[in-house]
Amino acid sequence: MPTSQLPTQFHELISTHQLPILVDFWAEWCGPCKTLAPTIKQIAQDFKGKLTVIKVNVDEKQQLAAEHRIQGIPTLMLFDKGQVVWRISGALPYDQLKAELASRLK
Repeated sequence: MPTSQLPTQFHELISTHQLPILVDFWAEWCGPCKTLAPTIKQIAQDFKGKLTVIKVNVDEKQQLAAEHRIQGIPTLMLFDKGQVVWRISGALPYDQLKAELASRLK
């Protein structure tokens, strides 16, 4: 798939998807990203049917990362109907992340 189509597909997904989307911007070399990975996986299971989780590798999708002003990773962004409704950088503990998302997915 041509790289030029990636942002278009991403925007279409976040704009038209029926569920809110949690985007995890990460990189393979990022220690905190690796620490957060099991938490993200558990969140995806806990919020199944209420939330969709996708991961964006910033090294592979540099244009997308730049467009969303990703300056530090991991960065989590919650989109609802194409709009960013929550954003945070850094690795959150599971309980804190679950509470943050639960308060926004009512």
